[in-house]
Amino acid sequence: MMTKCMVSALLLGLWMLPQFAYAAKSYSKQLCFQPGYTCIKIKKGYTWDRLLPDPRRQYIVKKINRMNIELEPGMVIALPNDLDQADELMFAPFPTRITPFDRTVVIVDLSDQAFAAYDTFGSLVHWGPISAGQDWCADVGRGCRTPVGSYYVQSKGGPGCSSSKYPIPEGGAPMPFCMFFRGGYALHASPAVPGYHASHGCVRLFYEDAEWLNKEFVEFGNGKATKVIVQP
Repeated sequence: MMTKCMVSALLLGLWMLPQFAYAAKSYSKQLCFQPGYTCIKIKKGYTWDRLLPDPRRQYIVKKINRMNIELEPGMVIALPNDLDQADELMFAPFPTRITPFDRTVVIVDLSDQAFAAYDTFGSLVHWGPISAGQDWCADVGRGCRTPVGSYYVQSKGGPGCSSSKYPIPEGGAPMPFCMFFRGGYALHASPAVPGYHASHGCVRLFYEDAEWLNKEFVEFGNGKATKVIVQP
């Protein structure tokens, strides 16, 4: 179990983060000032496996920090002080119940950089990190923000799904387990969920989250297509 003492011991091999010295765009910035978290700055040679050898704890910390990319020196990571008590749903930035719809619902919260999956009873069954559209995309010369609104899943693809547009001009960017909800906008798996919005407008998800949504949760074309609500 990782207690507060163990977190303190871990920090001896890392740098404690001054309040002014964290990555400006990183989601962990928001956690550094919240009670219950200790922020650290990664030193050279640290990997996720070295930082957190236990897969369950590692997965939870990745979700909390909204990132699945490899650690690099200077990165800021927020650790909950009581990882031994940690449960995935206890860190969800969503209510455990909502007013039910007549279909499954995926809520994408751009501010919290997270999604929630609710069943037809209005119960939260899963949540995970996202990386959505960035403010500006230099390759297309415009903003790429993910459009806010209420949509329905129109189609989905498997592990071989790819973009027909990006990268410019040929396309071909991998979009595993894509779930299109408005034109070319889709939820899909990505190894590049970096803790901030970085896409051309699609909603990037952890691979395991996208696979679960695609195979086990999202429906389309049966009169009960999953509703996708994108919140600012």
